[in-house]
Amino acid sequence: MSDRLRVPARPLPVTRAFPGASAAPDAFIWPAAVCAAFVLAQLVLAVPGSGLGWDETVYTSQVAAHVPAAFFSAPRARGISLLAAPVAGLTSSTAALRVYLAVLSGAGLLVALRVWRPLLPARVLALAGGLFAGLWITLLYGSQVMPNLWSAYGALAAVGCLLRAARDRTDRAALAGLAAAVALVGLMRPPDAVWLVLPLAGAALSVHRWRRPALFAVLAAGLLAGCAEWVVEAYARYGGPAARLHRASVIEGGLGLHFAVDDQVRALDGRTLCRPCDVPWRHRANSAWWFALPLLAAGGAAAAWRGRRAAVWLPLVTAGFLAAPYLFSVGYAAPRFLLPAYALLAIPVAECLWWLVRDGAGRLRPTATAVVALALCGHLAIQGGVLAGAVGNNRQARGDYDAMAAGLRSNGVRPPCLLSGDSAVPLAFYAGCASRETAGADRSITVGGLRAAARHQPVAVLVAGGGPVPAFARHWRSAALPVPSGSAAYRAYFPR
Repeated sequence: MSDRLRVPARPLPVTRAFPGASAAPDAFIWPAAVCAAFVLAQLVLAVPGSGLGWDETVYTSQVAAHVPAAFFSAPRARGISLLAAPVAGLTSSTAALRVYLAVLSGAGLLVALRVWRPLLPARVLALAGGLFAGLWITLLYGSQVMPNLWSAYGALAAVGCLLRAARDRTDRAALAGLAAAVALVGLMRPPDAVWLVLPLAGAALSVHRWRRPALFAVLAAGLLAGCAEWVVEAYARYGGPAARLHRASVIEGGLGLHFAVDDQVRALDGRTLCRPCDVPWRHRANSAWWFALPLLAAGGAAAAWRGRRAAVWLPLVTAGFLAAPYLFSVGYAAPRFLLPAYALLAIPVAECLWWLVRDGAGRLRPTATAVVALALCGHLAIQGGVLAGAVGNNRQARGDYDAMAAGLRSNGVRPPCLLSGDSAVPLAFYAGCASRETAGADRSITVGGLRAAARHQPVAVLVAGGGPVPAFARHWRSAALPVPSGSAAYRAYFPR
């Protein structure tokens, strides 16, 4: 009879850290699809025909095998150069470097979103990833040798790792991820790392159940590891971090109290740098999303389920810390500066949009869904238009640099060679020369040193737009350089 005795089977408990965080192994397919689409969009829209911009030539030249390293100024950090090194050190092909970084940026977004998988539903993460990846700024900089997007990935991953580690003391992977994410930000943009750690440490201190010595130790370790190279270089070249920061402030035009909110808005027309930003605000539809962003983010924080409010509120607060220095202490604007804030704000905005289109039972509201979908399509269309303009400007600049480099070669300037003057940094990269300035923030050679260099290698001094010719070069031989776009008239001066 014993074989007829049956004990009812008890289902094994399912542990979920947060409501809505499904454990289905294929639930992450939608965020992964968004990241794949992000890479594809870059390869189709941004990569073909693009060239390295001014800052990119500085970062790339530090690790490139075919050109001398450009002067590396105080505000810069070497993280993005290290990221580009595996390709830049092997080939001079800009296309290869672009494709490598485009694929890597898609993988980086995937990793940053994957950190959040135990915290938020896959549908929220997919929408957040799409919102961030769909910005023209993100699409433009995904394949560029610039640090800001990687700082954004590090910030997004760091906030997610801290939330996981704070709520689950056994999640050692989250602790390791937190240290790595903060270190990544420090390696790319040391000031961003400081502004990132402040709200994270504050949150860990203010929430009683989050207070763990391990969290503070990991934050400090990540910050020190990421900024170590910058600090060592500060002592070696400037006399210490304080002196380097002072020099960086001078180069940036004096860091202090500056209201740059309006500058950022005007830069959204597709300007990669707005300095000085005294241009009119013409295409206002291009920045409509920027004004909706804080409202939608606040709505997402208010609408978040009680079980995951921290997962929405902490990104919102941290985004404010990361955006504040660029909105209120820098006297000019570059849209890329706010990429870390945009990455974090995508979380509460996605939460808000999902709340708008779903009823209390979790079903889609047809009318609300149609309105939100239509608004998102319009938003993406505008972003695509701005991206096309920005990419067009980049391609035009590449054509100009290629033509000017050819003009220099026709005048006997071939590697090894040395350029100085207007636009010498990017043009030297395209021509395969070194660049050295006799004045200004990038001063790295004297007039005597320039004359001495001319004795054993080709030297050219560049003057743009009919500007003043340096006194030491006024009697040198000169030649006009071709500029296909006609944006400026360059002349090169060669020692006799």
